[in-house]
Amino acid sequence: MKDGEKRRLMQVRKRISQKRPHFRQFEEWRLVRIKDHWRRPKGIDNKMRQKRKGWPRTVNVGFRSPKAVRYLHPSGMEEVAVFNVGDLTIVDPDKQVARIGGSVGLRKKRLIVKRALELDIRILNPGNIDSKEASISEEITGELHKEEEKTPENALDNAEEGVKE
Repeated sequence: MKDGEKRRLMQVRKRISQKRPHFRQFEEWRLVRIKDHWRRPKGIDNKMRQKRKGWPRTVNVGFRSPKAVRYLHPSGMEEVAVFNVGDLTIVDPDKQVARIGGSVGLRKKRLIVKRALELDIRILNPGNIDSKEASISEEITGELHKEEEKTPENALDNAEEGVKE
């Protein structure tokens, strides 16, 4: 798809989204026990199902966005979920942007952001970690030292020291 066509379809999607009503469950505004999310009305006397004037709209064909731009970010790029540094190799910086998973902790998030800067990948939710750049390098060097300690030779040495004490 050409860039001009994509831009036009993004405008169409925006216009459709502005006109799209908030689809509601039948009489959820009256009853506390009914949640505010869509359920298709099925009763034989249901006014929403009968499409009576003055009642909320039901889900129909025509409210959906164009297929070519359906799940894209508003910038026109495709979103890719990233949960570790290795997932960044999948991301194409020209067509995709990365979104860090919600279950990723701060330490791993910092490593992902640093690697994304090196690969020139845009991250949608980097958070507030730019002020802590100095601690990132300390963590990386600390992790390297931990890996050196876990080698089999060091493990035997550490085990012998533990027995002597």
